[in-house]
Order: sequence, then C-alpha cells, then structure tokens
Amino acid sequence: MLASEVSRAVPAALAIAASLGLPADDAIVLQNSNKLTLRLLPCDVLARVAPAADQIARFEIELARRLTEAGCPVAAVDPRVAPDVHERDGFVVTLWTYHASVAPTEIAPPDYADALHRLHTGMRELDVPAPHFTDRVTRARRLVADRDRTPALPAADRELLGDTLDDRCRAIAERGGAEQLLHGEPHPGNVLATRHGPLFIDLETVCRGPVEFDLAHAPDEIAEHYPGVDRTLLHDCRMLVLAIIATWRWDRDDQLPDGRRLGTEWLDRIRAERVHSRPAPRNRPGSGPNGRR
Repeated sequence: MLASEVSRAVPAALAIAASLGLPADDAIVLQNSNKLTLRLLPCDVLARVAPAADQIARFEIELARRLTEAGCPVAAVDPRVAPDVHERDGFVVTLWTYHASVAPTEIAPPDYADALHRLHTGMRELDVPAPHFTDRVTRARRLVADRDRTPALPAADRELLGDTLDDRCRAIAERGGAEQLLHGEPHPGNVLATRHGPLFIDLETVCRGPVEFDLAHAPDEIAEHYPGVDRTLLHDCRMLVLAIIATWRWDRDDQLPDGRRLGTEWLDRIRAERVHSRPAPRNRPGSGPNGRR
C-alpha cells in the first residue's frame, strides 16, 4: 500500500478491533504489499487490511476455517471474534491469531516439507472454486506484451520472458501430472514458525495445479523431503514461477521493495538456465574439429 493508504488503513483496523471488544491502541506494521499486515496491541491480534474492492477476504476466511477443522497446518482466525470480514473507511479487515516466532533460524526442511504435504492432503478433500495456475501465466504474458505497463523491460528480456512462459507452460501441460487445490505461494514468507509447528498463511493465493507448482515456490531442499516428486515437472515449474515473478517486478506499478534488482537477478537466472539446457550443435560432415572443408 502507498503511504497515504497506510495512514488511513491503520486507524481503520484499530477502530474495528476496539468495536469488537479487543483493546487496541497501537499497531506494528509487519508487512506491506498489496495488503497491510498489522500486529495490534495490547490485544495481540493480527489484522490484515485491504482495499474494500478486494473481496477475496471472505473466501480466505472460509477456506481457513475449513482447513483448520480438517487439521491442516494453517493460521486460524482469532477465536475472540466471529470469523467475519469487517469494513470501515474503504478497507476490509480480517482478524487472525497472532503467532510469535519461536525459531531463531529457518524452518528445518523436513518440517517444512511435512507441513506442506499435510496441507496438500487436506486440500485434496476440499471442493472449492479456485483459479488454475495457468491464469497467472496468462496475466504474466499480458504484462510482457504490454509495453505501456512494462516500459523499462529491454526487448531481449521481453522475448526471453515470453518464450519461457510459453515453453514451460506447454511442457507442464504435456507432462500431464495430477492436479489439485494448492496454496499457490507457499514460500518462506508465507510460513510461520510457531510452537505448534509451521503454519501457512495468505490463503488468497490458492489455485489448482500439480503439487510441483507449490514446491517451486519453496526453497530447493524442501522437495528432497516431499514424497513422490516428479523432478522433471518440478524443474519446469520452477522456471515457470521464476518467469512469472520476474515479469511482475517489471510492472510499472510494482511496489515490492528492491523489486527491479530482483527482477534483473531472476532474468539472469532464466537466461543462464536456457543457455545451460540448450543442446550442443552437431558437427556437420566435413566440418568441426575432426572434419575438413
């Protein structure tokens, strides 16, 4: 959110918490992206604030409730208030249980993989509407093609991203892996280390696709502890995800701190991988190191 939006969103969250009987007169900004994540004090509740036009909040609340009931490792809404979406001053606010981090270091890969596997197991039992992962590819393709939205993207890199999006999406489809409901972005920023173990947050990103698409968002070593991974499919998903998130960083409206540097770094990784995977040219008869012309 822009600073002008944050200055209005914080008072809205505090006022809603107070109206529900939760003492709240201070807020700590934990994350600011398309949504604002706050820790409200002294009630110690996690508030997620988004523009009122973002109505996916109600879906996220309901999905979290169903996954929690199924025993999945996800963060739950705060039990002191009804699981609902609250509106004030042009914002929607949802209130969640705040979990203080208990791990001084990263979550151990076996624990991360086990939590993600349990989440996927629970998600397979749910029948809820969700976009397909290829919808993200379509949006990324539109950005690549729209020079007004991505004016700083060099022509060669524009071609590289477009080719990678097309090639990897086609390869994943041809692989024909089983698909199911996914978290959508289970990267470390969306996993909390709590005394209850790893808990996934930010369910607004759910989509349908192969589990390898989710694993592509996690650190590389997580897949080593996840059962039944299709390694070829995972590699294609990793390159596809890299192309998608690199494209987002070139959007003129992207607000991710240091986003342009990351976009350049990810483009370099894509370029290096394509060079590495390109088959070596065959020598023609009468040419090359052992032939004559």
